[in-house]
Amino acid sequence: MLLSKWKKPFLIFLCLSLIFCIGMGIGYVSRRFLSPDGQFTDFTKDLFKSELTGSTLNLHYTLAHPDKYGFSSEPVTLGSISWEDIPETCDLYQKYVEILLDFSPDSLCLENQITRDTLLLSFHTRQSLRDLCFVQEVLSPSLGIQAQLPVLLAEYSFYEEKDITDYLKLLTCIRPYFESILLFEQEKSAHGTFMSSTSVDRVIEQCEAFIEDPSSNYLTQIFENKLENFPGLSTEEITACKNEHQKILEKSVIPAYKRLIEGLLELKGTGKNENGLANLENGKEYYQYLLKTQVGTYDSVIEIQKRMYQQLTADCREITQIFRQNPEVLKAGLNSSISSVNDPASLLSELKTLSEKDFPALPEVDYEVKYVHPSMEDFLSPAFYLTPPIDTGIPNTIYINGKSKTGDLELFTTLAHEGFPGHLYQTQFFNKENPNPVRQIFSSSGYIEGWATYVESYAYGYAPVDASFSRLSWLNRSVNLCLYSLVDIGIHYQGWDLTAMTNYLKAFGIQDSAALSEMYQYIVETPANYLKYYYGYLNFVDLLTKEKEEKGESFDIKDFHQRILEIGPVPFPVLDKYMAGSGA
Repeated sequence: MLLSKWKKPFLIFLCLSLIFCIGMGIGYVSRRFLSPDGQFTDFTKDLFKSELTGSTLNLHYTLAHPDKYGFSSEPVTLGSISWEDIPETCDLYQKYVEILLDFSPDSLCLENQITRDTLLLSFHTRQSLRDLCFVQEVLSPSLGIQAQLPVLLAEYSFYEEKDITDYLKLLTCIRPYFESILLFEQEKSAHGTFMSSTSVDRVIEQCEAFIEDPSSNYLTQIFENKLENFPGLSTEEITACKNEHQKILEKSVIPAYKRLIEGLLELKGTGKNENGLANLENGKEYYQYLLKTQVGTYDSVIEIQKRMYQQLTADCREITQIFRQNPEVLKAGLNSSISSVNDPASLLSELKTLSEKDFPALPEVDYEVKYVHPSMEDFLSPAFYLTPPIDTGIPNTIYINGKSKTGDLELFTTLAHEGFPGHLYQTQFFNKENPNPVRQIFSSSGYIEGWATYVESYAYGYAPVDASFSRLSWLNRSVNLCLYSLVDIGIHYQGWDLTAMTNYLKAFGIQDSAALSEMYQYIVETPANYLKYYYGYLNFVDLLTKEKEEKGESFDIKDFHQRILEIGPVPFPVLDKYMAGSGA
């Protein structure tokens, strides 16, 4: 799974064509003599297996050794994107709901109660996709499938020789996979929901950058490095693999991207909407669907806006107070350096140590920091973390986008977001709890990105700079994320165009027309993305406030964080329920 500082993310792919196990209900009946926990565990094992069948990439990123989890030799495939499967899939969601309701919460252990509630909420919500499928978009310049696929292929780990051959076969699957996407985009065009010409141009620009130089595509160097480090291969075998890889790149991968470009150009101009989801039929409903499935909140849009405006008011008031008390705060902060070193690996080690005063200690874990290839810098996030397979816990990879110019403080807090005590830390902490594997699939992006944003506020405090400056820097980031999130609602739920957004942000002193235009287009292409980060963050803030009020002097910050981490990435109604200790 690829976790981005700005996105998110993200199941690896939108699962519109998973091969579900219809016989699951029969299997459940045959196991009726097991204990309720035993029956539930068997049900989730079948569910886990059916969710991962149909995409080799999803399976590989979830399990390094799938055979140990009962997976046989599955055909190598990227799956497909198909609207025709949606009705059947939604019917299956309803069957899952019925099965889950048959399990009495009181008869299950606490872990299974949490899993049941998470699955029940997820399947109940996903049924509404039946009427919304043509509003969703799987392509975008930075977070779309075509943009993330090269990174996921580059990071495809080789645990055994079969992984090398599977990887090479996967490259040949890109063309049919993209063809299925184009069929989906053609249906969107017929329904009047195809992307704008501006978005088409931006997606094409990303595709062209990736295939610009076939002879030195960045997948080539990475593949060769992995071969050189793979034990047991002879020189002849390595050479043969390199030659095969280059042949497939030139004969399959590059033509697949060219075909995607060609297909999008054929559809260009059929998109009738240059603005947000609110201007499409069922667009508002789909936006609310995203708030539930991606952000993990079931609050109304009005409630979300009200909470964010409360935080915006509080942050702006505190910023004013800081400047009144220390007019030279910016000058003092900008002239300081947070560390004698700015090497990401060293800063991560420093963050791990510093964060242990507020967060439970985590055993040593291996990780690596890499930089985005220059050909992808313009289209990928400033930073992101790739989650490891659940059965190995490694590799843990953090990518830094060199195109994103950051100062010392921003690099420090970015690494906190992606590493300690952010994504890497949260992922490893939850994995050591040995959760039900199905929890790794049905997680909540709002929890994951909200947590990483929440811990950034601590990281600003850890930075060895002037305290007022570090606090001011965090408040500035909070205000920016809040404004972007409010604009997201304005564009996708209230129907704002660029002019409306520009007029709104002028009140906050934001007037750069080029920056505003870019911001508008990005938010149009990534609905609800900013809310995963910011409204997710606010949910943790509200939990913290409630806990402090209830426990008073007995409140313990490490205990609070540990309970959140042990519950793991769930929608916020589920997190609220079990943090309150209400049980079933």
